[in-house]
Amino acid sequence: MTMKKRNEAPAEQTEGQLTRRRLLTWLSSVGIFGSALISLVANAFFIKPRATYGQPNRFSIGKPEEFPAGTRQALDGQRVCVIREGERVCAISTTCTHLGCIVAPSETGFACPCHGSRFDQDGNVTGGPAPKALAWYKVSLAPNGELEIDKGVEVKSGTYFNV
Repeated sequence: MTMKKRNEAPAEQTEGQLTRRRLLTWLSSVGIFGSALISLVANAFFIKPRATYGQPNRFSIGKPEEFPAGTRQALDGQRVCVIREGERVCAISTTCTHLGCIVAPSETGFACPCHGSRFDQDGNVTGGPAPKALAWYKVSLAPNGELEIDKGVEVKSGTYFNV
């Protein structure tokens, strides 16, 4: 009976055969590479800013001709109501000053469907829990001829833009 050395491979194994040591080495390498790849992807997502800036404060609403005299049009996406009286245009906020609900234009002005606040045609409080009047925003004419509303600039109630 012959004794074989500890590091010596058995006689029946050939050079290209997969041994336990090679399998464990391969699995470890795949695990380390996979961990590194996942770490890089996670760090890339972590470094990228997650800021959401919301809608812009200044936006175009269209040409003055699109708003004939007597128009009272609510733009729900921008939360404003565009009013045109003759050659004058104004923009009134449709965000209730009570809890921020969207008010809807009504026959007498504006009405909050959530908590019952009522506002007149100029956005002044006439009833309900709202503490103050609706905001008026600056309206101007852009170089391309379209009306522009700047929600970052509040103007005094009753301030119209002459078209």
